Amino acid sequence: MKPKANIIAQKLVNLYRQEHVILGGWAVLNPMFLEQGTDEVLNAMADLPTGKMLATHIMNLRSGKTPMNSIDRNLLPYGGLMAESAITKPLTDEELNQLRNALDKFTPTQQGLIDLQNIDVVKKFGDQWLVGIKTILSDYPDYAEKWRIVNQTWRAYHLWDMATQIISQPLTERTRAQIQADMPEYETFLPMFADAGNKLLDKLRAFMKDSKQNTNPEN
Repeated sequence: MKPKANIIAQKLVNLYRQEHVILGGWAVLNPMFLEQGTDEVLNAMADLPTGKMLATHIMNLRSGKTPMNSIDRNLLPYGGLMAESAITKPLTDEELNQLRNALDKFTPTQQGLIDLQNIDVVKKFGDQWLVGIKTILSDYPDYAEKWRIVNQTWRAYHLWDMATQIISQPLTERTRAQIQADMPEYETFLPMFADAGNKLLDKLRAFMKDSKQNTNPEN
């Protein structure tokens, strides 16, 4: 069964907002936007925060106004602030060496993330450290790949926290749509936690199923 338009719309809007931490950026996302951004999906975006901006971007891609590896500056999520943070914070040679050494020692664990976030060169970027460092390392392919692992590790623990919070609260229709939109990511990242991750994924699926049955007036 094909996903509903509102579910696809939410998923695309999520990706649009997260472009700054996605390896490949717009060049990777734009083909997906074109493929999945049907007229029905674009209409569903109108009710979502920043959805109208993404719908306009997709229309620009359709018409050829915007190249497939780009986006109109006026349509950048967060006003482009996420992308601009790295440009205003260049690294010195000493800072770059500090970052390289930290990445060479990085382990894909929660403690590894904590240790990395506590070094001065990462603290320099504040809450925008993921996109800031990613942009800096775009000229260093070997370390850009190491940063991709950092980003995946951060995303895995973030999704773990989200899933844990979700199943501890009553499920609303909005939350259900959000879970369905994010399910591909849950299915990708939660298994990284081995048996514990698979069990949490099963709980998330069961939670959705049980909640749907409980809200069904025929039951």
